[in-house]
Amino acid sequence: LLLLCHAEETAVVVSGLRNTDVFVGESATFTCELSHPGVRNVQWWLDGTPLHNNLVTEISERDGRIHTLTLNDVACHDSGTVTFRAGSLISTAKLLVKGISL
Repeated sequence: LLLLCHAEETAVVVSGLRNTDVFVGESATFTCELSHPGVRNVQWWLDGTPLHNNLVTEISERDGRIHTLTLNDVACHDSGTVTFRAGSLISTAKLLVKGISL
């Protein structure tokens, strides 16, 4: 338990989320890399709403450090602020979903 708490305190965001622009119907992927694995209480949000793994929202983790969120088949109303939170660490980025003009 002591090790986990220590790891969480010393972990930092190595590479944060980046603003992403996509068209309606496309996928948007956000990645956040942490310096250490073992950070608990990882959560993704879109405009303050918690996101969960399902058909349109894919949440994955690699090596305990690289956290990825993919939003599939996005719509205009998905535009907003994506937030990644791991313990006390936070990274945010804007998602802009553009309509296709005919």
